[in-house]
Amino acid sequence: MVYLKKLFGLLFFTFLVLALWQCAKRGSPSGGPKDVTPPQLLRAEPENFTINFKEKKIRLYFDELIKLQDAQNQLVVSPPFKNPAEVKPMGTASKYIEVIIKDTLRENTTYTINFGQSIVDNNEGNPNNFLTYVFSTGDYIDSLTVSGAVKDAFNRKPDEFISVMLYEMDSTYTDSTVYKSPPLYLTSTGDSLPFFELKNLKAGKYALFGLKDVNKNNKFDQGQDKIGFVEDTITLPTDSIYLLNLFREELNYKATVPSFLANNKIIFGFQGDEKEMKIETLTQLPDSVRTKIIKERNKDTLNYWFTPTELDSIIFTVTNETAAVIDTFTVKLRDLPMDSLKLTSSVQRKFNLEDTFSIMANTPITEVDTSLITLNVSDSIPMQYSYALDSLENKIDFDFEAEPNKKYSFSLLPGAVTDFFGIQNDTLDYNLSTGSLADYGNLIITLGGDVKFPILVQLTNEKGEVKREIKAVEPQEFEFNNLDPGEYIARVIFDANENGKWDTGNYLKKIQPERISYYPGVIKIRANWIDRQNFILSN
Repeated sequence: MVYLKKLFGLLFFTFLVLALWQCAKRGSPSGGPKDVTPPQLLRAEPENFTINFKEKKIRLYFDELIKLQDAQNQLVVSPPFKNPAEVKPMGTASKYIEVIIKDTLRENTTYTINFGQSIVDNNEGNPNNFLTYVFSTGDYIDSLTVSGAVKDAFNRKPDEFISVMLYEMDSTYTDSTVYKSPPLYLTSTGDSLPFFELKNLKAGKYALFGLKDVNKNNKFDQGQDKIGFVEDTITLPTDSIYLLNLFREELNYKATVPSFLANNKIIFGFQGDEKEMKIETLTQLPDSVRTKIIKERNKDTLNYWFTPTELDSIIFTVTNETAAVIDTFTVKLRDLPMDSLKLTSSVQRKFNLEDTFSIMANTPITEVDTSLITLNVSDSIPMQYSYALDSLENKIDFDFEAEPNKKYSFSLLPGAVTDFFGIQNDTLDYNLSTGSLADYGNLIITLGGDVKFPILVQLTNEKGEVKREIKAVEPQEFEFNNLDPGEYIARVIFDANENGKWDTGNYLKKIQPERISYYPGVIKIRANWIDRQNFILSN
């Protein structure tokens, strides 16, 4: 009997321990479910949508501790304050936000303060999305709206935080107002979705703009901002949806101060279009001095090459008749080494069957002696080639019938290339090799939708660098052969002016950028595979 009591007691104790362990397990601190609820506005002082507003301070109270995050980008006031409001507390958690107005408010005007996603809870960072505080200095709140979307004219994705602006087309408005004054109404897209809505607007006629406002002054700075504009006047009220196509303008022409870089080279920098740029000397150059001007490859620079002279300085005029600009510069000459001929190859060993092999020079090429240039295949078998001297790019392009799984070598004996100064190359060898056809992939694109010729069909990488291009003036299938495996982005440029490249827009000339349509996804090219894609063009 005693044994049974002990056994019963032991069992009871065991069950008790297990029960307590289960309770302890259930009650152990796990943090609970993650907080995903954004902070909620409890009240505002003065109340939201107050009329006849005369206060200098606004307070917004929340149901939990909040903090401000990225307020510089997120906070938008419309119409903009001339003197920015002070928003606090910054950097510390609080249950309220205080906005101190340091401006003289306009009469009979509805103001909107949009906090974007800057108000987040202190623990998890959940944002109160696009909280808006509205007040009017008049007897009523304006209630009209304008909405739409923003796209980038050249890139696949638009920038974040695009300012969308409405200018009232009153007696003071001109085309230059966007350069000089902030708008009457202002809003911003977010950091993910490229949509906008301007609220609490009054009836009237307006001009609508989009800006990537780099220095946040609510004005268009051509040197750094992208701009998009709607050509037609916006008349409110309206139920139209608007699209803003943002582009970076080509900069207005400007010559920069030239630099003496070598005993035979002066560089003239510029911004804008250099095609009408004319460089002449006011200084009388000796008869022995020869000159040549070539644009630097991939740079906004003109290289002024000259044979060495004993002059201490040279005075230049730089003229652009189209821009009606004449600049005068004095360049002091110093004792510096000369730039001497250097040749480089466009290919580093692996040669794609669709590529062009080029030899590029740093000084102007004036002569090519093909009797001193040989092309061999498989180390020793001579092979025919042709060449073209590209004086604009200062390079020699070679054309030959490349085949898969072959090794090629270009040999340049001394004197094969002569530059403007009579300097010739030393012995040079360039070795190339092609891969197997199985190493490459092929892509065939069929276009659909609104196709207007001529067009440029391009394949780029993720950085936007063009890898292949086909120009077309009539319908066809677009075959891109022998592509390196990888990911490509396809786009179509509508070459309206038929100059073989994409052209940006110009606000003052009311020119929109040329249309570009992007394939909606990334195209993955696999080795030894033919991929077919139907590309339905979008507007």
